[in-house]
Amino acid sequence: MRFILGLLSALLGALAGWSGLAALVIMLAGPDRDGGIAMGAFFNIGPFGGVAGLIAGIWLFVRFGIVRNATPQPATETSDAAPHRATRLSAPFAVTVLLTVAILGYWGWYELIRSPYLSHGYMTLAIEFRLPAGMTLPDKEEDVQIVVEEARGYANALLPANWRAHEGDRKAIIASASLSYKTRHRAVSLTLPGVPTQSWPIDLPSDPDPTPGFSPSRVASEPSQAKIEMHFRLSADR
Repeated sequence: MRFILGLLSALLGALAGWSGLAALVIMLAGPDRDGGIAMGAFFNIGPFGGVAGLIAGIWLFVRFGIVRNATPQPATETSDAAPHRATRLSAPFAVTVLLTVAILGYWGWYELIRSPYLSHGYMTLAIEFRLPAGMTLPDKEEDVQIVVEEARGYANALLPANWRAHEGDRKAIIASASLSYKTRHRAVSLTLPGVPTQSWPIDLPSDPDPTPGFSPSRVASEPSQAKIEMHFRLSADR
């Protein structure tokens, strides 16, 4: 049991050091659209943190995982005899290690073993932005920047040929994106010339079904003078 707990403590330390150092490098580097920084941080820099974490895990097990108790000697023995020291595992340390392993095991199964892809396969997210009355649309497609966040990555937002639309006296922008991953975090942002970037959360379950119609229109999550509204509809490709 001591060997198992010591091994688990060392492996947990290595995992914490590896992932912690990689996450720190990614955080300091800032946004990474193509994933190059994240790959380099995980595979090139992370191992140094793994070695440090491995040593720290072994030290923590020796320091806190094993409790040493000095037991009194029998009265018949000489007074200068060295006390006998008995060792035992620390119950709080053992419970902490086993609980951490159980939580990480469940997380690993949830994220890596179960399918991360949507049950309906690739799904199309149709997005419509409705501009305030009197606000004009950009002349060029390149001036419209739409980013759809999905999990820890980004989905490509596409503008169709008829992306310039209108609803009464209000101009509108039509776009779409392909979703594929189960996640609780989805958001869409819009950047137009002279208008600060605005973002809207996409309120969908982790593994959503197609929506019967468009969601209610709403303004961006952060207050802005440009009262641009957004609504969306999700449809399955199969």
